[in-house]
Amino acid sequence: MEDFLHRMRNDHHNFDKGVLSDHVGNNPLAFFRTWYKEAFDSTQAEPHAMSIATVSADGKPSSRIVYLKELSEEGFVFYTNYHSQKGKDLDQNPAICALFFWNVLERQVRIEGVAHKIDEATSDAYFASRPRESQLGAWASHQSDLLENRESLQSRLEALSEKYPNEVPRPPHWGGYFIVPESIEFWQGRPSRLHDRIVFEKQNDSWTVFRKNP
Repeated sequence: MEDFLHRMRNDHHNFDKGVLSDHVGNNPLAFFRTWYKEAFDSTQAEPHAMSIATVSADGKPSSRIVYLKELSEEGFVFYTNYHSQKGKDLDQNPAICALFFWNVLERQVRIEGVAHKIDEATSDAYFASRPRESQLGAWASHQSDLLENRESLQSRLEALSEKYPNEVPRPPHWGGYFIVPESIEFWQGRPSRLHDRIVFEKQNDSWTVFRKNP
C-alpha cells in the first residue's frame, strides 16, 4: 500500500489559464464568483461542497463537509444544527476555516475568518424552501449526539411527521452561519509543484493582495 501511495502522481498540467495574478482583480469575493461559476459549469461534482474546520473549547480541531448555500458581497453562508459539534465549537470560538477543492479544475480556495449566526428571518426563509423530508430530519436528528440505533431515529421521524402533517416550522436550534472572511487564498495547480498561490488579506476595510511560495 505504501509503495502504491508513493507512486501516485498528478503533475497538474491539464488546466492552464496563464499566471493567476494577471486576472484576480482587487475583490476576492468577485473573483471567487468567477471561479465558482467555472466549477459549476464544469464536470466538477458538487462544486458547492466545502470543508469547514472549527476548534473546540479545549483546543481540538475538527472538520466536516457542508454545502455553501448563499454567497453575498460580504461572505459565505451555510446551514446546520446549532447543537452539533460545529455549532458548539463556534459558540466557544467563532474562528473558522473553509476549503473548496475543485479537482477537475485543479483548484482550491481556502477561507479564514469568523462565523456568526444569521438572522432568524433568513433562516426561516431558507428552511421553508427545503424538502419536507429534510425539514423533518432537522427536527429528528439530535446531530452529533450518541445514537443507540436507527430504529429510534426512525421512530422520532414518524412521530414528527404526525405532529406536523402540513407546514413544518424551523427548529429553534437550526439555522445559518455567515462566514466573514479575513483571508482568502486562491490556489491553482501548476506543473512541477510550482503552483500559483494568491492571497487576499483584509486590512481595515480594504484587501491587500500578495503571492505565496507554492
